[in-house]
Amino acid sequence: MSLFFKPDDGWAGDFIPFYWKGEYHLFYLKDYRDKVNHGEGTPWFHVSTRDFVHFVNHGEALPRGTEHEQDLYVFTGCVYEHDGLFHIFYTGHNPHFRAAGKPEQAVMHATSFDLITWQKDPANPILFAIGERYEPHDWRDPFVFWNDDAQEFWMLLAARNKSGPGIRRGVTALATSKDLKSWTTQETFWSPDLYFTHECPDLFRWGDWWYLVYSTFSERMITHYRMSKSLNGPWTAPTNDSFDGRAFYAAKTTSDGKRRFAFGWDPTRTGETDTGSWNWGGSLVVHEVFQQSDGSLTVTAPAEVINQFTTSGAKTPVPQIGVWDVQNNNLTTETHGAFAWCGLGEMPSPCYIEATVRFWDDTRSFGLALQTDKAFDAGYLVRFEPGRQRMVFERFPRPGDEPPIIERPLNLNSSRSVKVQVLVEGSVIVIYVDDAVALSTRGYEHQTGDFGIFVSEGKAAFSDISLKRMSE
Repeated sequence: MSLFFKPDDGWAGDFIPFYWKGEYHLFYLKDYRDKVNHGEGTPWFHVSTRDFVHFVNHGEALPRGTEHEQDLYVFTGCVYEHDGLFHIFYTGHNPHFRAAGKPEQAVMHATSFDLITWQKDPANPILFAIGERYEPHDWRDPFVFWNDDAQEFWMLLAARNKSGPGIRRGVTALATSKDLKSWTTQETFWSPDLYFTHECPDLFRWGDWWYLVYSTFSERMITHYRMSKSLNGPWTAPTNDSFDGRAFYAAKTTSDGKRRFAFGWDPTRTGETDTGSWNWGGSLVVHEVFQQSDGSLTVTAPAEVINQFTTSGAKTPVPQIGVWDVQNNNLTTETHGAFAWCGLGEMPSPCYIEATVRFWDDTRSFGLALQTDKAFDAGYLVRFEPGRQRMVFERFPRPGDEPPIIERPLNLNSSRSVKVQVLVEGSVIVIYVDDAVALSTRGYEHQTGDFGIFVSEGKAAFSDISLKRMSE
């Protein structure tokens, strides 16, 4: 059982979700990070789950090819069922091919009758980039769906134009097929001149709206989405065009027909320190996706995950700095021009923390403190800053001009309370606000300690505070 799945002997890269008969099948790129003992390349592995916490391991789904084959790296793709046969369309990547004058990337195909045992197509590779239009080495992450209006299968791909500014050549390419075997490249599906490339395309329809999901690493390393009433566009951005922040990447979605979930990964950091560079791959994070009245999308924690926490933890308010009014589960402080902090007890791992906060006008910041030492000299802060309309996750002390570990824009208005939920397991921390906004991150340097609440230069009231452990 794990809140944030990762393989025991490696790390998880891009997840390819597929819902089938009550189960979410998650195929993922496995990164051993150990070339000496495990060789080069990334195979696909396969787990399934019904609740995003308990997983059945089905082992390797698509093995790596050799150094002389296209799919030395089995990169991202999709799973699709048609007439009782399951299809995987995936990227074959071989970085050694470029020197030989061959494309590094191509679309490849495999089939299965049971989702477990897969056979690679003898015709592989089945589709290369068109040399006159697209760069040959960026042709990846195929996503296949049935276009009912066109009465044919469509495949979206992450590609790059051959001309234009180097950092703005990214496009979503399109290929079509009548039989899932023979594919023809068509006019570009979306070419906004915004990014280096649009990785891991995903597309779905929800009511009157189509949604195009993709990830970028040139402007911000983040998963975006665009909206349109038509597959022909225009594809427009909502005010908040992302599901999460920097530490939730390559997200793809799937639905059981009633609910939709986004599956991404929280990256590790080099050296397992809070200042190490972000790595490729890490641990699974799942958000449930909701559609708002204007068509925009929001996310929150899946109920299946929250429901795993049934045992209440100790929570004893101990005011440490400032004057606090403590009444049952309600704590209020007014500390204009100063800082106030109230400890609430020890944090186990894994754990779930929830609180509702009301803040007054001109309050500079407030929030939760996590994994702090007894003296409150070190730990993490989930800080809400109304003046900057953002929340940040930061370690303290924060030396010099070091920026927060991660931040997220957030609409904060003193007329509304703020609901905060925090999931913690090991170094993985995921924060949800108002059942709408998510912020995933890592916290390596403080994984034990206390939790509490704080206010800086203002007034705030905390209520409905709870800490829960997972059931045994």
